Amino acid sequence: MDIEYITYDEGNALLNWFELAKAIQIGHQRSKAQVEDTFIYRKEDTLLSRSAWIDGLGLAVKSATIFPHNSIVSIPKINGAVSLFSDKTGVLEAILDFHLVTKWKTAGDSITAALRLARPDSKNILIVGAGTVGHSLYDAYSSTFPNAIFQVWNRTHEKAISMAQGKSNVSATDNLETAVRNADIISCATMCKEPIINGDWLMPGQHIDLIGAYRPDMREVDDLSLRRSSIFVDSYDTTLEHIGELKIPLDQKVISEADILADFYQINNFKRSSDSEITMFKNGGGAHLDLMVARYILDVWKRNKNSET
Repeated sequence: MDIEYITYDEGNALLNWFELAKAIQIGHQRSKAQVEDTFIYRKEDTLLSRSAWIDGLGLAVKSATIFPHNSIVSIPKINGAVSLFSDKTGVLEAILDFHLVTKWKTAGDSITAALRLARPDSKNILIVGAGTVGHSLYDAYSSTFPNAIFQVWNRTHEKAISMAQGKSNVSATDNLETAVRNADIISCATMCKEPIINGDWLMPGQHIDLIGAYRPDMREVDDLSLRRSSIFVDSYDTTLEHIGELKIPLDQKVISEADILADFYQINNFKRSSDSEITMFKNGGGAHLDLMVARYILDVWKRNKNSET
């Protein structure tokens, strides 16, 4: 069997956010994924290996290095590779560009939730964090909420200004509190260890999308934000005991597991009860999502090749 090598530019040009959200929902209708994560830490640096097997869909292994200080020398903070294997034979089917899978998995995870939890009339979207993920979130949200106006906040304001340049529907802000209060959707992609969003700032009807925290010592929102919100996750298995956003407040009895209303395996429960409800989604981005997204990318890739012959 020929192995497909899918580069970022070639794959990125073929994909669609609505189709991806549908593929993620369909993937969760299959039997539950077997997932194993391995983390190795060296101070601020992380080696993350994630593997997943979904019966009928296949196997994926994703290895990533996360070196936050790479930005000092203009090297990407996150690097790695994704391998996709056949469910029937275990044969390697494709090697996919890590950043391609990560972009569409990370933002696609959030979009899958936002299309169900955010108010359909949401117009004002705040992106907190102007890094690589922040740019991906802009691509995803601007496609799925096409009439939206965006603000971007970043600790280094110049990065927010840079992200806004050339985009008619994006402006940079240096006042996080005001931006949070005025937003319909707040999407956070930072590497904060201490909460950056204050629950006193939240307004009725908002949707909060949390992406950045991935370690047990990381959080983006405070306790009050959690207590004021209806909380959803992409996976109970990869968020509650692994990511500080929920692990810390659960351990401290700020919230209980009963307060986490559903994960994607109960996707039909992803809905708001009223226009005034504050919904919150924790994007944990487990390996099962890498598998679903890699399979979607390969399927689109093959369809495109067949249409050219």
